[in-house]
Amino acid sequence: MTASNRITSQLGSQLALVSVDGTRRPAPPALVLVGHGSRDPRALSTVRALMERIRELRPGLPVHLGHIELNEPLLPDTLAALGTGDAVLVPLLLSRGHHVKRDIPEAAAAASARSRIAAPLGPHPLLVETLYERLVEAGWRTPGADRRASGVVLAAAGSRDPDAGVDTRRTAELLAERLGVPVVPAYASAAAPTVADAVRALAARGRHRVAVASYFTAPGRFSTECAAAAPGIAAAPLGAHPAMARLALHRYDQALAAPAHEERTAERTAERTLASA
Repeated sequence: MTASNRITSQLGSQLALVSVDGTRRPAPPALVLVGHGSRDPRALSTVRALMERIRELRPGLPVHLGHIELNEPLLPDTLAALGTGDAVLVPLLLSRGHHVKRDIPEAAAAASARSRIAAPLGPHPLLVETLYERLVEAGWRTPGADRRASGVVLAAAGSRDPDAGVDTRRTAELLAERLGVPVVPAYASAAAPTVADAVRALAARGRHRVAVASYFTAPGRFSTECAAAAPGIAAAPLGAHPAMARLALHRYDQALAAPAHEERTAERTAERTLASA
């Protein structure tokens, strides 16, 4: 962020907390981005860039970061720093799975902060637009006469949770509608097929012009390995694309708008999870 943009953002943050009659509004619940964490330093810098985009879009909204593992700050430490304040945890995860269903609720239930947990980012049309734009940036062009020879592999992290597979397949369906060619989901771990297997499956159907769409929030080992298996175009991860910032805010707003009974259900689920641990 440039110095000019930083000053503008700070002024916007201050003005957003002042109502039309000059009184100070209460601060909104903090938005806590929950990243997975990675040993790849590019992942942390990407998430920080995404935080800056969110702050630019929503001046006055406190935005924090907490990781499930591998990077600091860890989520429990971020929540501890909030004390008994209000927060909405927005997972920077693309499907339902163990982290969404267990790790994040456990951290929220153990903290003093009053937390709501938003849905994971995917599936959602904003992700599909980001995937499309990343493919175009990497050299993808509308197939035209080559449509019958074209296909895309949607490379994702993978999970043993069947709901994660459902969510990834839905994103593949939406991307196929956007591109007009088949899109086959593939996984870096814990699920099948691999990217290489998906490329071979498409080739067996006469689809030899294959690109790999990187369904990862940030660069890391899995995204690098999947890109290496691409026979041609390999798109960059979703990263700090503007649509990702809009989607994180959308999940934040959704969580705040959820009926009270849904919030209580989420709290009971977290309590049951801790009790059975």
